[in-house]
Amino acid sequence: MQCEEHLEVFENGFEDGKFNLRIEYYGGDARKVLLSIIYELYQPIYGSEYVYPFECAKEFWGIFMDYSEVVPEELQLSRPKFINQSLVDRAESLVKEIEAPEDVRGLIEVKSAEIYKLKDGLLIVGKNFLLDEARKTLFVFNKPQAKDLILKYLRR
Repeated sequence: MQCEEHLEVFENGFEDGKFNLRIEYYGGDARKVLLSIIYELYQPIYGSEYVYPFECAKEFWGIFMDYSEVVPEELQLSRPKFINQSLVDRAESLVKEIEAPEDVRGLIEVKSAEIYKLKDGLLIVGKNFLLDEARKTLFVFNKPQAKDLILKYLRR
């Protein structure tokens, strides 16, 4: 669905030509994370009261979310002292567990990613993906800066 001249929203993500950003998710529901990112991107343009692309995406995805719920959080990321084979195996099995197309799973390189331990599971961050074990959600994106946007709203 075209929500703005440059913003196209689809079932599991969005593509924005204005910011040259594409984010997709697989596995657990991450639409509120994406809504928060859309709000952050367009709020400076539309103001804080009524951000049309945010409202359009909410309607398309059938989600009730008020703009006041868009609150960035700083995650406390702690790296394990040692990245052992069992952590890598755990992360790789998580990739297999998430129902994503084979070509998307082929993009995921766990061995070259950063692995963090959170209280509710692992967080694996690569240059073009972010994998959250707690939500069993895989985010795939086209720009490395997208991971910072996702991390802000990951607990939505």
